[in-house]
Amino acid sequence: MNNVRLTLSILSGEYGVCRLAPDAAIPSWVPATGFVSITRTAEELSIVCEEIALPADVRSEPGFSMLKIEGPLDFSLTGILMAAAGPLADAEIPIFAISTFDTDYVLVPSASLEKAVAALEAAGHRIGGHR
Repeated sequence: MNNVRLTLSILSGEYGVCRLAPDAAIPSWVPATGFVSITRTAEELSIVCEEIALPADVRSEPGFSMLKIEGPLDFSLTGILMAAAGPLADAEIPIFAISTFDTDYVLVPSASLEKAVAALEAAGHRIGGHR
């Protein structure tokens, strides 16, 4: 059992995840401000941003709300993402996780946000920015 207690914030907006070809250039429609995550692998170029920026002709999954684990988090810490992911998995809420240098972000389906907040709070986590 994980005894890590986190403080999370709900970021405003609705987010989407899109997939482009691995050799695609970073598109001009990618926002220059706000939350944006760009990851290139040998298999794909993934972009996460507010869904309003995603063109209709791009393969994407819209409809996510974003939870930010308040940081910065030291690299020596363990179990941080699991502390959030575990209660969400127990509540049968799928996640899309993104890590940055300072912290972690967890996207959940917007339709499940209230259920996600309840599961995280029941696990002892604090949620700020709750709508």
